[in-house]
Amino acid sequence: MIYKIQTQWPLETVKAQLTQKVKQVGFGVLGSYEFKKILSEKGFPIEQDITVYELCNPVGAQEALSNMSDISVYLPCRLSIYEENGVTTLATIGIEDILQTVNVDEVFKKHMNEIFQNIRALMNAW
Repeated sequence: MIYKIQTQWPLETVKAQLTQKVKQVGFGVLGSYEFKKILSEKGFPIEQDITVYELCNPVGAQEALSNMSDISVYLPCRLSIYEENGVTTLATIGIEDILQTVNVDEVFKKHMNEIFQNIRALMNAW
């Protein structure tokens, strides 16, 4: 249920370029969560620098929500960026797996898979 890739690009470079690259695939960044900072401020520090970005494609969100209200639990799309064994890792929810478990028409599945392909293209942009 998780789609994950790794890149040799430094973590900070990927994070710095993210906002520009999401625009190239029709998305925008709504917000982000720097878990290392957030948890440290709450007295629960972690060593790993993990940032989760909330991404939105308004056209895709409108279609998804209009066809299946329950999909709202997966929106906005999330992209996690962190280091794993010294390598920058990007991870997101595997929407293809989710779509196999719900009762929706093939046209909707096709459109959602196209949206996911754009997220994959983004993740492979480094």
